[in-house]
Amino acid sequence: MALPPLRWFGAADVVAAMPPLEERLRLAELTMTALARPGASQLPPKIAIHPRPTDSFVHAMPAHLRGVTVDDDLVGMKWVAGYATNNALGMASISAVVVLNDPETGVPVAMLDGGPITAQRTAAISGLAIRRFGPDAGAGATPGGTPRHVAIIGAGVQGRSHLEVLGGVLPGMTLHVFDASPERAAALADAACATAGIAAAELHPTARAAVEAAEVIVTAASFGPPEDRQVMTNAWLRPDATVVPIDYATYCAAEVAREAALFLVDQREQFLANRDAGNFDGYPDPMATIGEAILAGTPRPAGRAVISHLGVGLADLVFADAIVRAATTAGLGTTLPR
Repeated sequence: MALPPLRWFGAADVVAAMPPLEERLRLAELTMTALARPGASQLPPKIAIHPRPTDSFVHAMPAHLRGVTVDDDLVGMKWVAGYATNNALGMASISAVVVLNDPETGVPVAMLDGGPITAQRTAAISGLAIRRFGPDAGAGATPGGTPRHVAIIGAGVQGRSHLEVLGGVLPGMTLHVFDASPERAAALADAACATAGIAAAELHPTARAAVEAAEVIVTAASFGPPEDRQVMTNAWLRPDATVVPIDYATYCAAEVAREAALFLVDQREQFLANRDAGNFDGYPDPMATIGEAILAGTPRPAGRAVISHLGVGLADLVFADAIVRAATTAGLGTTLPR
């Protein structure tokens, strides 16, 4: 039996075949709810190594989605590296490859540049969390009826990837931006002003100034030393704030999660493993996962909500599968020799 072809999809191919916003949000919900259904997926905690540069990491993220038949199954892995020292070299701090395997034979059939997938699947899960549990999801909310104030802490790749999603789920919003680099912050604000759904963007000299007026806060800062973490306390936040940390506990203090009316994570086992490793010192057990809360119809309560997502390899596989299907139809990608 001849082996199936192995296709490589570079960053330009991945971007060209990326699903539109509403489809990305649907894929995010598919991923989160699959994690909450018994037997629907397999997702061990990330396997991590930490090479020589300070605060660097490389993660292996295998995952499996069980479909109706074997033809519907997804099998694969994300191999992702984070080197904060790359920024000084003018390179992205995160790089990744996603591998898809044939679900019946296990033979690798596709490899994709994981950078654009990481950016867009992360933003889509944030968008899903905000749509389901943000300010327009609570009792008495008037979705789309009140312009919202949103803060982004961190103006890197993840900050930029969130712009379209935020404008889509909170149209008419004003964006408040802080980054340690004023140049990066200004560039993100300029990009925000050109993004559909974002009415205005304001720069702030400190993270606290950006956060204090915001109803939704996305923290997307680079990981720093332990003594600089968990600085965003309850004193910074509105009593009804929705906080979406995608930078572990880099900014969001444990007290915010402990005293929140709602504290969700993307996957419980991964969160607890990271807490055991010291990445979430002082944090409580989550009340539920995002998927469990969606399936249970959990309402957005009054008070603060914290929805922390660490990034799950299953989301990368779900997005990669959709991208490969669209890219193949469009004739994108390169066949590699075996």
